[in-house]
Amino acid sequence: MQMRKEQHSKGWNEIKTNDSWAIFKIMGEFVNGFEKMSVIGPCVSIFGSARVREGHPYYDLAVKISKKIAEAGYGVITGGGPGIMEAGNKGANLAGGTSVGLNIELPFEQHDNPYIDDDKSLDFDYFFVRKVMFVKYSQGFVVMPGGFGTLDEFFEALTLIQTHKIHTFPIILVGTEFWKGLMDWIKNTLVEAGNISAKDLDLIKLVDTEDEVVEIIDAFYKGRTLSPNF
Repeated sequence: MQMRKEQHSKGWNEIKTNDSWAIFKIMGEFVNGFEKMSVIGPCVSIFGSARVREGHPYYDLAVKISKKIAEAGYGVITGGGPGIMEAGNKGANLAGGTSVGLNIELPFEQHDNPYIDDDKSLDFDYFFVRKVMFVKYSQGFVVMPGGFGTLDEFFEALTLIQTHKIHTFPIILVGTEFWKGLMDWIKNTLVEAGNISAKDLDLIKLVDTEDEVVEIIDAFYKGRTLSPNF
């Protein structure tokens, strides 16, 4: 028993040492991200599934949306990978706009897409550092149909805005058919149970077209100064 305790203690101490050194790597990712993102200018982030391919309706719609966003004068930020992320960067690239990719090291799915500006491709090991970059430097979130990662970004932004940890910015769900079930659950379960306020629903816009996306973003920022969110 005593030997087992000593083995556990030794392993725990090794973990603590590794955790301490990891701080410097984390700091490095923050510094690199802040330095590169702070000079890019106003951008809108586009999220969605990495698994859809060109020719899929949502892929093609993401290209149209990001092209329209770039034509309106905003840069486009994506997670840098395939699927909707690739479509987002592709649309910005087609419009001659700023195309940013915040890539993450993953065992599957993730790889740089070819539509990111050469000087605006950033690589991250830590999801939480990457999420800070999205939240800090986005003037809006455009959330296309996706999986757990897409939902994570969506609810992270909602929580930070709801709790006044960051400035409010537009959060736009694209695809009424896809998101209807989730929105019904939020209204009929979360609101009814008193877990969120009915006014929190105003933080979310649900649309189906690229024109609606840009109209919401432009209307929100009319007369406002564009700046990082915290």
